[in-house]
Amino acid sequence: MIWLWLVQRLLFLGAASAVSLAGATLLLNILQMVASYARKWQQMRPIPSVARAYPLVGHALSLKPNSTEFFQQLIQYTEEYRYLPLIKLWIGPVPMVTLYKAETVEKILTSSKQIDKSSMYKFLEPWLGLGLLTSTGSKWRSRRKMLTPTFHFTILDDFLDVMNEQANILVKKLESHVNQDAFNCFFYVTLCALDIICETAMGKNIGAQSNNDSEYVRTVYRMSDMIHRRMKMPWFWLDLWYLMFKEGREHKRGLKRLHTFTNSVIAERANEMKAEDCSGADRGPVPSKNKRKAFLDLLLSVTDEEENRLSPEDIREEVDTFMFEGHDTTAAAINWSLYLLGSYPEVQKKVDNELDEVFGKSHRPATLEDLKKLKYLDCVIKETLRLFPSVPLFARSLSEDCEVAGYRVSKGTEAVIIPYALHRDPRYFPDPEEFQPERFFPENAQGRHPYAYVPFSAGPRNCIGQKFAVMEEKTILACVLRHFWVESKQKREELALSGDLILRPNNGIWIKLKRRHANES
Repeated sequence: MIWLWLVQRLLFLGAASAVSLAGATLLLNILQMVASYARKWQQMRPIPSVARAYPLVGHALSLKPNSTEFFQQLIQYTEEYRYLPLIKLWIGPVPMVTLYKAETVEKILTSSKQIDKSSMYKFLEPWLGLGLLTSTGSKWRSRRKMLTPTFHFTILDDFLDVMNEQANILVKKLESHVNQDAFNCFFYVTLCALDIICETAMGKNIGAQSNNDSEYVRTVYRMSDMIHRRMKMPWFWLDLWYLMFKEGREHKRGLKRLHTFTNSVIAERANEMKAEDCSGADRGPVPSKNKRKAFLDLLLSVTDEEENRLSPEDIREEVDTFMFEGHDTTAAAINWSLYLLGSYPEVQKKVDNELDEVFGKSHRPATLEDLKKLKYLDCVIKETLRLFPSVPLFARSLSEDCEVAGYRVSKGTEAVIIPYALHRDPRYFPDPEEFQPERFFPENAQGRHPYAYVPFSAGPRNCIGQKFAVMEEKTILACVLRHFWVESKQKREELALSGDLILRPNNGIWIKLKRRHANES
């Protein structure tokens, strides 16, 4: 019995020692975190602040909790402190600097080291994995190098047929509103963009415009909404805690639906390509004559320098990323273009004349050569993205201490770049609130700071799909404007801008349509 007592005693002492060791380790970690926090607080003290910050809670007591109000507050700060090179905010214990001047934005975006996306992007990872949007370091560099050729113009040409077809479906949907009351066009355009991205990304026609009640369409929208909500609610940040709530469980079910759909499409297309190879078809990402080439086809055959192919999971990450990034942003830009053209009839008339020069009275599909000739429409899109950038703000998590405008900014700081404010710098854009596409005529843009206008970001992590986006925006706008004359029914102050991941009007975009040529039926 003595030996049993000794064993129990030793186990007790061991357990007590383990608990003591764990407690000491936890205490040490807390002390290290506090020391790091204190060092950042002291180091960043000289950076201008919008209000008094308190330890641990930072500026939380003075920030608006509502996303629309918070965005407006942030923009108000940038206008009020435009004479300053940057502003500091503490979001709880996390330091943040807002950048809205070309010179300070350039410092971050040109860096080959500051490429880590904000920690807020981690909430996209369950859906998108570690694809181009969310990955960093060597994985991001390797993936970017591998995928860049898939966005070459000669490949994008294959996507133009899809864009023309879906744009014509959109026009037919809009026909019912000609000479009727004002209506909200935002959802119509978004469904069109979703159809285009689904068919060009996966080669799958989901018919969102014809069937806006499809499960996949509903899940994409709901998932985006839940991600936005979760980012704004710190009590939902912990995964285990999130799953205890109804929304967390819905998020999990939505992920399963989206991944199942994407995986099935990938497997189906991979099997088709194998069958083509076995039947003696040319090797490579060339689909049969009856099947259009899609982004997925390119992914299934792309290799790195060591001739390694992407795994099925890698492919799903990029397809899902393309789906997420490629419809909301483009749809927003098209909607804002329609709003501005409807608000400035003299600008719309110039677009009208250009369309007549290129297409005459025909409604034939647009070609790449046609799109190249639409130079004024190109300026309209650029000016739209200046006033209403699809992504109104984005952030980098600084991977090392750096100096910005003479101030020392600590590692781990969230550097928030605000294109919405950057694009309104009167030094580069006089009368910044005015819609003037002529700003982007070559002679007027000459000498402008290259980082005064970054609707697609810039530097190493610029948007890989920007050529695709502009091509889609031109194609859809040209198609719609060849059929209709647009009138806007809202003033700027009625839009109620919300700056989550995408710049949206809380009240929609309300327009009236008239037939462009009176003799058309």
